[in-house]
Amino acid sequence: MLPDGSWGWSNSGLITGSGTSLMVDTLFDLALTREMLAGIAPVTDAHPLATLVNTHSDGDHVFGNELVAERDVEIIASAATAELMTQEAVESLASLKRREDVLGDFARSIFGPFEFEGITATGPTRTFEGELSLDVGGREVQLIQVGPAHTPGDTLVLVPDARLLYAGDILFIGGTPIAWAGPIDRWIAACDRILDMEIDRIVPGHGPVTDKSGVGVMREYLVFVEEEARKRFEQGLSVDDAIATIDLGAWAQVPEHGRLAQNVLNVYQQLDPSLPRPDRLTVLERIAALEGFAAPATTAPAAEGTL
Repeated sequence: MLPDGSWGWSNSGLITGSGTSLMVDTLFDLALTREMLAGIAPVTDAHPLATLVNTHSDGDHVFGNELVAERDVEIIASAATAELMTQEAVESLASLKRREDVLGDFARSIFGPFEFEGITATGPTRTFEGELSLDVGGREVQLIQVGPAHTPGDTLVLVPDARLLYAGDILFIGGTPIAWAGPIDRWIAACDRILDMEIDRIVPGHGPVTDKSGVGVMREYLVFVEEEARKRFEQGLSVDDAIATIDLGAWAQVPEHGRLAQNVLNVYQQLDPSLPRPDRLTVLERIAALEGFAAPATTAPAAEGTL
C-alpha cells in the first residue's frame, strides 16, 4: 500500500498458497519495487513467488516487472494489456519529466519521486482473454477481464475463499478515476459486477483498502460525469465548453479533479466515434490547466500517440 494513492502511488498485493505465492502488480519504478520485494521476503521465502499478474498496462503497475522476471516468475496479463507494455511507454514518461515547459513542470510535480531512467519494459509470458482460473498452492484465484474501462485490458483478481478482490485501477479510493479507454458505461458495468460479488474487502489500484461502499462512491462519480457530459453533447457544446461548464460540486474537493478533462472527452468520443482523439500529452496539458498550471489554448486533437 503506497500513500497517498495519487498519481503513481499504486498498490500491489501478495496471495499465498501452499508453498507458493502470486503477486498482483509491481510498482512505478525499480527502487520502490526492490523495497517491496525486500519487505515481503519473509513471506516469499516460505512461499516462493511463482506468478505475477498485471491488472493493466499503466507504468505504476508494471514498471517493476523486470525485477520479478529475474526470479523466473511467470507473468500473466490480458492480451489487451500486453500490447501496451512497451519500452516506448517507459521512454515517454522519462522524456516527459525532462521537458522544459509547463507540461514538464506538471510531470515533475506529480511524478517527481519516481525514477524512470533505466527501466526495461517487461511484458507477460502468458496472456488470456475473458477469464482465467489459477491454482496458487491449492487456492483458487480468478482473473476477470473487465476492460476496456480505465485501460483496454483491465483485469480483476478475485480470491474467493478470502472474499477478497484486487481491483486494479477499476477502483480509485480517495482520488478521481480517469477513463483512458472507456467507455465509461463499461466501467460502470464493471463496478456493478464487483457489487454483485461475494466479497468483504477490496484492494483498489490507488488508495486504502475498502469494501463495496467505496465502489458505490466511485460509481456515483462515473455516472455523474457520463450524464453531465452526455447532456452537453446533446446541447451541441464543444468538449472544452462541456468541461468548463460542469460543476463538480463535492467532487471538486477530490484529489486529481482535473481528470475530468479526459473523462468528458471519453464520453464525447463514445457518442461521436468520428471525433479525433488527442494523445495523452495533450490531455495532460488540459488536466494540468484544471489543476492550476498554465492553460493550453484548447483540447484540440494532436497526433495519435500513447504515454
